[in-house]
Order: sequence, then C-alpha cells, then structure tokens
Amino acid sequence: MRPLSAARLIKVFKENGFIISRRRGSHIIFKNPQTNIIVPVPLHGKSKPIPIGTFLTIVKQSKIPKSKFGK
Repeated sequence: MRPLSAARLIKVFKENGFIISRRRGSHIIFKNPQTNIIVPVPLHGKSKPIPIGTFLTIVKQSKIPKSKFGK
C-alpha cells in the first residue's frame, strides 16, 4: 500500500461518510457520525504524500477497508 496525499485521503474519508468535525492548526479532525470514529489528518503539504507510518495509523483508526485507499 502506497501512502496518499492529504487531499486524496480527505476525499476517501468524505466518500465513506466522514465529516469535518473541527480544524486545529495543521490538522483536520474527521468524525463518522454513524460509528463515532474520530481520525486526525495532517495537512503538512496537501500534495505531498503522508509518511507511511502515519498513513497506516490513519487507515487503521478509520476502520475503512484498505481496498478503499487505492492500489
């Protein structure tokens, strides 16, 4: 699995029912109102890929199937 940019990650979250809960500094906090899962997304350069460790942690926290994040 390759890491995505913050812009692409935001698009995947919105497609899977997450909404922006709040914004603090360089992070957007997403929440899924049905499951009450909360996931922070760093905005340290929207077009740069998120570091792999951070990306995998975000995927795990979101409980969205890995197949939804691309190849």
